[in-house]
Amino acid sequence: MIPAKFSGHVHSLFRFIAGFLFFWHGTQKLFGWPPSSHGEAPAFVKYVGGGLELVGGVLLMIGFMTRSTAFVCSGLMAAAYWMAHGTKSFLPIMNGGELAVLYCFAFLWLAAVGGGPFSVDAMKGKKG
Repeated sequence: MIPAKFSGHVHSLFRFIAGFLFFWHGTQKLFGWPPSSHGEAPAFVKYVGGGLELVGGVLLMIGFMTRSTAFVCSGLMAAAYWMAHGTKSFLPIMNGGELAVLYCFAFLWLAAVGGGPFSVDAMKGKKG
C-alpha cells in the first residue's frame, strides 16, 4: 500500500503517463510514427483526432489547463469508442474498445480532480 503522503506524487505521475501514452496515438495518426498495424485512418480521424491526441497529450503531460484538456480528451475517447467499437458489440472486451473506455474514464477523472501537485496548473496556483 502506498502511504497517503505520496498520493499527490502518484496523481501527478498518473496524469503524466496518461498524457504520454495519448501523445503517441497522435504522432501515429499525424506522422505515421510509430508505425501502426491498423492502416490509414480517415482524414477526419487523422487530423481532428490525431491533433487532439497530440496537443492534449502534451498539455496533460505538463499539467497545463488539465481539467478542460482532460474533459475534451474524455469526450474524444467516448466518441472514438462509439464510432469505432460500440457498433460491433455491446461489451468492450468483445469489440476491442477497452483502451478507449479506459482513456475516457481516466480523462474524466482528471477533469474532475485536476492535474495534481506537480503540474503547471499547481505552479500557477490553479486547481487545474
